[in-house]
Amino acid sequence: MRQVLLAPRLNLRSLILLLTVLSVTCLFVFALFFVNYTVKERLIDNSLALNAEYSSRIAKHTNYQFEEILKNLRFSANVLGKNFFNENLRSNEVLRLKSQSGNFNSVFLADGEGHIISFFPTTLKIDSKQIYKTYGITESIKRKQTYISSPYWSSTKRLIVIVSEPIFNAQGQYLGFIAGTIYLQSKNLVSEMLASKYGYKKNYTYVMDDQKRIIFHADARKIGQKVQVSDGLTSMLQQQDGAFRLMNSQGIDSLVGFSHIPSVNWIVVSQQPIDELFAQANIIIINVSIGITLFYFFIFFVVWRLSGLIALPLNHLAKMASMLSRPEVQEKINKIAPVYFEVDQFKNSLMLSSQNFNEKIDELNQSVNTDPLTGLYNRRGMKLFLEEFVHMRTEFAVLAVDIDFFKKVNDSYGHDKGDIVLQRLARLMKYHFRDNDICCRSGGEEFIILVAASDPVTVFQAAERLRKAVEITEMDNMGRVTISIGIAYWPHSSEDVEEVLKLADQKLYQAKREGRNRIC
Repeated sequence: MRQVLLAPRLNLRSLILLLTVLSVTCLFVFALFFVNYTVKERLIDNSLALNAEYSSRIAKHTNYQFEEILKNLRFSANVLGKNFFNENLRSNEVLRLKSQSGNFNSVFLADGEGHIISFFPTTLKIDSKQIYKTYGITESIKRKQTYISSPYWSSTKRLIVIVSEPIFNAQGQYLGFIAGTIYLQSKNLVSEMLASKYGYKKNYTYVMDDQKRIIFHADARKIGQKVQVSDGLTSMLQQQDGAFRLMNSQGIDSLVGFSHIPSVNWIVVSQQPIDELFAQANIIIINVSIGITLFYFFIFFVVWRLSGLIALPLNHLAKMASMLSRPEVQEKINKIAPVYFEVDQFKNSLMLSSQNFNEKIDELNQSVNTDPLTGLYNRRGMKLFLEEFVHMRTEFAVLAVDIDFFKKVNDSYGHDKGDIVLQRLARLMKYHFRDNDICCRSGGEEFIILVAASDPVTVFQAAERLRKAVEITEMDNMGRVTISIGIAYWPHSSEDVEEVLKLADQKLYQAKREGRNRIC
């Protein structure tokens, strides 16, 4: 992981932004998953409750209607039982049931053998002399009690359900029954009470009887079909009402609510395809995702701005860490505002490092790396500073200095006087160069000055000040001496330090060849 982060040379601000993007992305994916799961689960729960409530409401209303229908049939049965063979009474009662309630598509009266002796509407093609043995009539005679049939095909080629009530005389003798029919494939009582069109979020309703046959469905082709046995059907048969999720006969994942109609033992089912529900959920999720995305962009913008404030002082301090040898570095470090604790700690550490560096220079000045005669650094001390400059990538200039005709001084005045000249020159060098410029005696009357600067004009001006100062200085009753100087630069002249030293030496000898007391 560390190699991955370091490979592209990421800075602190980039790392903060990268971590923010990763964190926000992970949070966004989790939030999207959570919202998707939560919204869909909540919609499923709410829709199951709505379908259960809807089917229960329809079942209660339908039950009330059928209770009224059964009351009317019982009333007619009682009336007919008192005077069953009165033809006018029979016709009037059949007409009353059909006309007053409007609950049946047709009404008929049958005797105990299966003759239909009265009916309405009169347009029905019924022969009163014929004994009818259709399923509904046969079962009504057989049961001799209140009876609601399963769907079956009548003698008039209609898919019907009959609701019949037996007729008994005062002595309890069975005389026949009175019945109303519901044409399942035409406009009828059930279809008027139930929605035949899609309702709430594409839900639809159907009704099945106790024999698991469909007696009403939005798709008329399904009326009369038997419902396939499934776990859902078992639940509907065993419970009075409820809701669940199932895969319907067409392979559509659906939400189902159901409720029983006690008076007729039918089941009202409200069913809703889950894809239609999830289409609504997806719109909600998309809107939420857009909102979250906009919010995350705002957060990213805030983090981007704040990361700049956090990283900027650390970035400046990191640059200062590579410039500890420069004299102005402590001043620059002090100008950096410690906006938070870590910056303050880093700043203090750099200040201590800079101070330690300067102390190290002072220690080296007093160590074995100095020349005992002049107090300047010797070749060994010079080498240490060269290594330090190169390590810190500090650009510098090498000034090779040599006293012109120094041998004559020694020959004329002796070596003691020559040493005085060397010491006087060393003091002039220290005086005219900065504390962080390294003055060295490399041997005999030869000197090296390491100047922490790369500007040729600045370096030349410093060298010229030294040359002029030496030229006008009286050397203890020995007159005046002059110096020649050669200059080379690292890394501009060469990346190799030894090569730079040689180039400075070559420049020095060039100055001597050109007449001495000059700079090349």
